[in-house]
Amino acid sequence: MLTGGELPAMVMLDAVTRYVPSVLGNPESLEQESHAQGELEHRQYTRPVEFEGHRVPDVLLSGHHGEVEKARKEERVKRTEQKG
Repeated sequence: MLTGGELPAMVMLDAVTRYVPSVLGNPESLEQESHAQGELEHRQYTRPVEFEGHRVPDVLLSGHHGEVEKARKEERVKRTEQKG
């Protein structure tokens, strides 16, 4: 339950304006979102490298962009199959 329509209106405004040219800094961002690809998104990691027993996969720390994208793709497919 919301107290007014302001928050839903802001959410709709944000969702719609993303499709206006030059609103996003990188237009490819729309193509990389999970709903645009038909797959769930890969997991997101940040620092520190290890947190509460969970470690960032080494391939993501490697700096090898091709291998990083391959690992992310594999995770997207795996997560989509598990949740699908």
